[in-house]
Amino acid sequence: MSAGEFMDTADREPKYYVGIGASAGGLEALDAFFSQMPVDSDMAFIVIQHLSPDYKSLMVELLSKRTAMNVRRAEEGMAVTANTVYLIPPRKQLTIFHGKLLLSDLDHAKGINLPIDIFFRSLAEDQGDKAIGIILSGTGSDGVRGIRAIKEAGGMIMVQSEDSAKFDGMPRAAIATGLADMILAADAMPGKLISFAKHPFTSAPGHPQALLSDEDGLTRIFALLREQTKVDFTYYKPSTVLRRIERRITVCQTANLREYVRLLESSPGEVTTLYRELLIGVTSFFRDRDVFTELGNVYLPALLKASERREIRFWVAGCSTGEEAYTLAILAQECLERLDRPLSVKIFATDIDRDAILHAGNGLYAESIAADLPPGMLAKHFVRRDDHYQVNRHLREMVVFAQHNLTKDPPFTNIDLLSCRNMLIYLQPVLQQKVLEFMNFSLNPQGLLLLGTSETPGEMGEYFEPLHHRFKIFRSRGKRRHPVEKPLFQGTGDRLSRQYASRFFRNEYALGQREEERIQDRLLQSLAGDYVPLVAVVNEHHELLHLVGESEGLLRLPSGKQSNDITRMAVKELAIPLATGLQKVFHSGQEISYANIRLPARDGVRTIVMRIRPLAEKKGQLPLAAVILQESAPSKSETQPGAAQVLDISREAEQRILDLEQDLQFTKENLQATIEELETSNEELQATNEELLASNEELQSTNEELQSVNEELHTVNAEYQNKILELTEMTNDLDNLISATQIATVFLDENLEIRKFTPAAANIFRILQSDVGRPISHLTHRLHGVDVMEALHQVERQGQPVSQEACTLEGECYLMRVLPYAIGSSTSSGMLITFMDTGPLKQSRDALAMHQELLIKTQEMARVGSWQLDLGTRRLDWSAEVHRIFGTDPETFSPTYETFMELVHPEDRETVDKTYQRALRDGVPYEVVHRLVRPGGEVRIVQEKSVETRNEAGQATISMGMVLDVTDLVTVRDALRLSQSYLRSVIDALPAHLVILDQDGVIEYVNAAWRAFGRDNGLRLPADAVGTNYLRICEEAAPPCHEEAQRTAQAVRAALGGCDEATEIEYPCHQEGRQRWFLARIQPFDTPKGRRVLLMHDNITALKAAEDRLRWEAPRPGDAPADSQTAHTHPPARPDSDEKQP
Repeated sequence: MSAGEFMDTADREPKYYVGIGASAGGLEALDAFFSQMPVDSDMAFIVIQHLSPDYKSLMVELLSKRTAMNVRRAEEGMAVTANTVYLIPPRKQLTIFHGKLLLSDLDHAKGINLPIDIFFRSLAEDQGDKAIGIILSGTGSDGVRGIRAIKEAGGMIMVQSEDSAKFDGMPRAAIATGLADMILAADAMPGKLISFAKHPFTSAPGHPQALLSDEDGLTRIFALLREQTKVDFTYYKPSTVLRRIERRITVCQTANLREYVRLLESSPGEVTTLYRELLIGVTSFFRDRDVFTELGNVYLPALLKASERREIRFWVAGCSTGEEAYTLAILAQECLERLDRPLSVKIFATDIDRDAILHAGNGLYAESIAADLPPGMLAKHFVRRDDHYQVNRHLREMVVFAQHNLTKDPPFTNIDLLSCRNMLIYLQPVLQQKVLEFMNFSLNPQGLLLLGTSETPGEMGEYFEPLHHRFKIFRSRGKRRHPVEKPLFQGTGDRLSRQYASRFFRNEYALGQREEERIQDRLLQSLAGDYVPLVAVVNEHHELLHLVGESEGLLRLPSGKQSNDITRMAVKELAIPLATGLQKVFHSGQEISYANIRLPARDGVRTIVMRIRPLAEKKGQLPLAAVILQESAPSKSETQPGAAQVLDISREAEQRILDLEQDLQFTKENLQATIEELETSNEELQATNEELLASNEELQSTNEELQSVNEELHTVNAEYQNKILELTEMTNDLDNLISATQIATVFLDENLEIRKFTPAAANIFRILQSDVGRPISHLTHRLHGVDVMEALHQVERQGQPVSQEACTLEGECYLMRVLPYAIGSSTSSGMLITFMDTGPLKQSRDALAMHQELLIKTQEMARVGSWQLDLGTRRLDWSAEVHRIFGTDPETFSPTYETFMELVHPEDRETVDKTYQRALRDGVPYEVVHRLVRPGGEVRIVQEKSVETRNEAGQATISMGMVLDVTDLVTVRDALRLSQSYLRSVIDALPAHLVILDQDGVIEYVNAAWRAFGRDNGLRLPADAVGTNYLRICEEAAPPCHEEAQRTAQAVRAALGGCDEATEIEYPCHQEGRQRWFLARIQPFDTPKGRRVLLMHDNITALKAAEDRLRWEAPRPGDAPADSQTAHTHPPARPDSDEKQP
C-alpha cells in the first residue's frame, strides 16, 4: 500500500473497533501483536493499560517502532478512524460514544480502578457487534465484566493463552468465564483477526436473511442442540439466535450454514460451545443499582413486615452465575437486621446452564466485583480466597441453586418475590406468555415480580399490578390461571418461527422415536417369549422412563411437586417391595420376583406377581431395569421350585426398616464425630475470627491499592526495561564510536578527579584503571611545554572551552581541548579533556601546502590562472596568476564580475557576457577567447573555460574556471599561418605536379598544377584527390601506363618502409596520338606525425623531344654525312609541351 492510499484509509470509519486490555507484562504482548498486524486491516485499536498516575508513559514511542500505523494518545472528543492505534493517557478513564473517545478523571475514591471493564462496557454499548475485545497479559481480573458486555452485544472475544502470557491473572480470569472465542498467543492473534474480519458473513450484507431462508439447516441445528443438551431453542428470539450462530460460523471459518451444520454433526464440542454461546448470561452484583436500592429501601422491607409466615421464599429465575441471587440475599439480610425480625429467607436460584449453577454454588468470584458492591458490603459479606472473593457461608446457606428449564419444568410454588430480569427479551411472545403464566402460578397473592428494565408482562398485564414503571417492579393481583400445556407452534409467535417450527418438531419427533425404539429393543430382548400386561422401565434413580400396559390401580400421580420416582407413583402396597426389589436388583444384577402381593379392588382383592429384571446393557448405556406387574389367580398348590417367592409384607417391611436403621446409625456416628471435631475447632476459629474481621477491611483496602500499584509498577518496569536496552545499545554505540575515532578522552568530576577514560588516554597520561577516583594532578604526562592544570583552571574560571596544540617529547602532536562537562543547557559538572592526534592532519596539511605551492608554480609556468564565482553571494576569487595575467595588484584590487567585465576589451564585452549567461542558463560549456585591457593600456588575449556546480533544481550555484594567456600563442599562430600562406603560394607557382602522401599512401596535399591537370584531363577525384589512396590509383591504372604505375607504387612503398634515398622514374604517358613523357621524383621525409612521401611529376616531353632531335642530328660513326636538305627531310615530331601528367 502506498503512503497516499494509507492516508486515505486512515480517515475511514473502522470496520471493527478492537479494544485491547493489558496490564503487567502487556508491553511484550503488545509488541508481538502489533509486529504481526498489517497496516491496512481497516480496524481501529484502542489499548487500555493500567498506568501509574505519576509516570510519563512511553508507549506511543515504543509501539511506533513496532507498527507503521499511526499511534496516538487518546484525546477528548477524538474521532476513531481506521488503521490507527489509540492509547489511554495516565490518570484518565476512557470511554467511547458515537465513535468518539471521551476522557474522565480517575476517581480513586470509588475504590479499585478497572479501566478495561469501563471501556469494554462502553464499547459494547456504542458499537454492538462491531466490538472486539482482546485480553492480554496482566494480573487481577480487570476485563471480565467487560467481555461479558461485549459478548452480550454480539461482539467477539480473544484472550492470550495462559502459557504465553508473562502474567496469567487476567487471561485466566477471562478464560474461566467460558466466553472466549479464541485463545491464542499474542503473535498469532493478528492472523485470526484478519481472517475473522474478511469472512463473507462479516463483509457481505444480507447474510442474516440467508440464514433465515435455510430452514433445513436451522432445524438441524436446533435438533442437534436439543438432542445433546435437552434444550429447545426453536422459540427463542430469532435475531439473537441467528446472531450467535452467525458469529460461530465466522469464528470457525466455515463458508456457510450447511458447512457449519456438518461441523456440528462431527464435533460435539462445537455443539456445546454453541449452546453456551446461546446462553450467555450477563450479570453482576447490584446490576442496575438504582433498582436494587429502591427494592431494598421500599418494597422488600414492606414485604418482610407484611409476612405472617416464618419462612420467606424468593425465586431468581435465570440466575446465571448467581450474582443476582446473592444480591437479593444481601438485601434480605440487611433488611432483616434493620427490622430485627427472626425470619428465615430461602432463595431458590435456577438456570438452565448446569456449569453456571455449579459456579454459583461455590460463590467464588473475581476480585473485580469490588467495583460493583456498595461501600462496606465487600468486607461484611465476602471472604478473600487468593485472588478471588467468596460469599460468606451464611449467605450461601440462604440460596439453593438448581438446574431448571423455565419453559418446561414445573415452577416453584408459594413464592413471595420472583426475579426474572433480562431473560424474557430473548424469548418470542409465545414463550414469554408461557413463562409469565408459570410466574403468576408461583407467586403468592401480593407477591413481588421483578423484571428487566426493557421487559413488561405483555398480555399477562391484568395479573400483575405495576408498582414502579421505571424499575419494572410488579405485584401479583392473586388471580390464578394454571398454565396450560399446548403446542408452541399454535401460539402467537414470530411468523418466521412458525414457518420452520412444524418441520423442526417433525424432525424432533423422529429423533424421539428412534430413542424410544432403542429402549423397546432392549426391553424386547429381555422379555422375548413372555407376555407382560404391565411393564415399567426405570433407571437406578427409580425414575420412570417408559411404560407399557394398563397401570390403573397400580400407579398414580402423587400430589404436590411432580416427580418421576416410580416408588412414589406406586400404590402403597407396592411401594415397599418395589423400592426393596429395585435396590437389590441394581446392587446384585440378578432378577428378583415377589408373589402374592395383595391389593384392594372394587370386587375384592387382587393378587399381583412382581418381577424385576435388569435389562441387557451395552457399553456407554445407563443401567436400566424392567418392573413387570402381572395379576395372578389364587392357587392352593405349593410353590414349585424356581417359582417366585411369596411376599411376606411384614418381613419385607422389617428388612427395609432394618436397612434404613443401619444406614441411619452409620450416618449418626459420622455426624457425631464431625460435630465434635467442628466444636473443637469452632472455639479456636471463633476467637481469631473477630480479630481477622477487624483487620480484614484494612488489609482489603490496602491490598487493592497495592495490587493497583503493583500492576502499574510492572507496566513501568517493562517500559524501563526497554529504555535500559536502548541505553545499553547507545552506550555500546558510543564505546565503539570512541574506539573507532581513537580520540584520547579523560572525564573529570567537579573535584577534578578521574571518573572515566578511554584506552587511548594511556598514550599521553601514565594512567591505570585503578587511578579512577584520583585527582588528575597526581598523574604525569608525556606532553612537552603544556600545563594541563592551568588549562583546567582557566576553563573552570571562564566556563569556555580551551584548545591548543600539544606535542610529546617524541614529536607526536595532538590537538588538546578542555571543555566543561555539560549536564544541562546552562549547567556543567566536571571537565572533559580530549586529545586528537594531529600527526596525520599535519602531514596532510604540509602536503596540501606543498601541492598548493606546486599549483601556484605550475600556473605561473603554464601561464594559467584559476577563478571561482559564488553565484549566491557574487563573490569572485582569483588566483595569483589571474592577477598577473590581468595586470592587477592582489592587495588593492578586489575582483568582482563587474570589475572583470571592465577589464574585458570593449569590443568583446557583449560576446563574453552573452556566452557566460548562456552557459549558466542552458548548461552548455563556457569557452571563449577574448581580449583584455590591462590597467596600463596593454592589450592581451586570453582563453577562458568554466564548469558549474548545480543544485537539485538544476540551478547553477558556483562557477569554477581557468584563464590562459594566449597572446604569444596567437602571435605565433598568426605568423605561422602567414608562412604557410607564403609557402603554399610558392608551391602553387611551381609547374611540377606535387603531391604529399601519408604513411598509408593517402594523399594529404596537392598543388595548383596538380589540380589544373585534373581539371584539364577530366579527373573525377573528390576534393582534388585529397584523401584518396594514391597506391590504389597506381594499382588500378590501365595499359599502356600499367607497368610504370606499378613501378611508381613499389618505389612509394619502399620510401614509406624506411628507404631514405630519392627515387626517379621516367615513364611515357601517351594519349590520343600524342607522345608525353614524365619524370616522377619520390623523396621520403619524417614528420612528428610519421613518415611522409613527396611525389613530384615533371613533364619532360620537351626535353625528351630535344634529346631525340639531338640524337637524330648527331652523325653516327661509319655513316656518310648527309646534306642539309636530307637531314631536315624527316625532323622529329614536335612535342605537345602543353600536356601535363599527374
